[in-house]
Amino acid sequence: MAEKVVDSVPKTVLVLGGSYAGISAAHNFLRNVLPRLPDKASYHVTLVNTSSHFYSRPSAPRGVVSEKLHPFSKAYYDIAQGFAAYPAGQFTFLEGTATSFDPTIHTVGITLPNKEVQTVTYHSLVIATGTAPAWVAHGIHTTHQLTQESQKAFHAALPSAKTIVIAGGGPAGVETAGELGHELNGLAGMFASAPKDPKVKITIVTSDTKLLPALRPAIAKKAEKFLAKMGVNVIYGTKVESVLPVHAGNEDPATLALDGVTTKTTVTLSNGETIAADLYIPAMGVKPNTQFVPKNFLNEKGYIVNNAQTLRVDEAGPNVYAVGDVATYCVGGVMDIYSAIPVLGENMKRDLLGDKATGTDKLYKPNKKETQLVPIGRSKGVGAIMGWKLPSFFVWMIKGRDYFAGMTQPIVDGSKWGKIPK
Repeated sequence: MAEKVVDSVPKTVLVLGGSYAGISAAHNFLRNVLPRLPDKASYHVTLVNTSSHFYSRPSAPRGVVSEKLHPFSKAYYDIAQGFAAYPAGQFTFLEGTATSFDPTIHTVGITLPNKEVQTVTYHSLVIATGTAPAWVAHGIHTTHQLTQESQKAFHAALPSAKTIVIAGGGPAGVETAGELGHELNGLAGMFASAPKDPKVKITIVTSDTKLLPALRPAIAKKAEKFLAKMGVNVIYGTKVESVLPVHAGNEDPATLALDGVTTKTTVTLSNGETIAADLYIPAMGVKPNTQFVPKNFLNEKGYIVNNAQTLRVDEAGPNVYAVGDVATYCVGGVMDIYSAIPVLGENMKRDLLGDKATGTDKLYKPNKKETQLVPIGRSKGVGAIMGWKLPSFFVWMIKGRDYFAGMTQPIVDGSKWGKIPK
């Protein structure tokens, strides 16, 4: 199909990605950068996202267990509605997927749901496409409807499951195992190390020697003990070598059929053991959404190489930035994005002002101290903030109660980043 070219008149600030980083970058520009530019009316923000809805991915471990525990209404939000309060002419939401990027002529090709390719010429470009989780029920692979349907299918399959295998011992795997264990097996008594007669055998398989690689061994060991009290066993130093059927746990990439989410699975481990699982959950890592980016802008793992202090993608020419999990500067997580957005906004403003800019670039400073919160079930948790180990109750109070559900609406509607200028 022939391409439709959209000219950069007015000056298009193109933001790719509609999760925490992309939505925050767009709102912050409209609220805090645009008002400080001399020619405000000449700019227009276009936000592009594969799905029409934002998904609160931190809530996925509870959401995959039961919609009653975490309703869809607290997890999925209409992106366009979140920007409805801005004056007409300032903002456009475009549902589509970035499929090409040519910095030499300042264009990005967007494939729309009807397969038409729309080419957008940008004045400034923010790449915030994030990462895709290994499991479709943990986050959006294509559309939010596919993720919702995968979660519904998983909900329906849980009552009859007797064995569940989770590949991956990071936060996603541990949190999901804890939620499943608490829901299906309950919590063992104070003096018991495990449920006497667990209803479902839940197994985490990790190639590491401990759970939760970002946390110290003592905290990881505590997580293991909490999981054991919910009937969860951990196999260390072992990889999932293969699964049958090959798309077990996920959608079929060709047809998007979701049979694999609930299919019985033969899991073969690197130690030669096989496990017959009623349900299989791939929770091993993430993949950067950078298929459209020329390889010379990526590192060996597929992440965008950007300036770790200014967030500019220097090799891509002027006014190109990367923010959030898609970029090499990022240490990961929502809190890291919150720290980066003001840096991004200030440096975008300076670049747009050109010779009129004063002062120096704002520099991003990563938090490299041990910081991670991991709820385990609906009453326990482990973690640390800025190197300080937290008691289980504090982890539950900060994150485990609702997986940050109360923080989601201010991100979607932009109020996190201040008021809309009058």
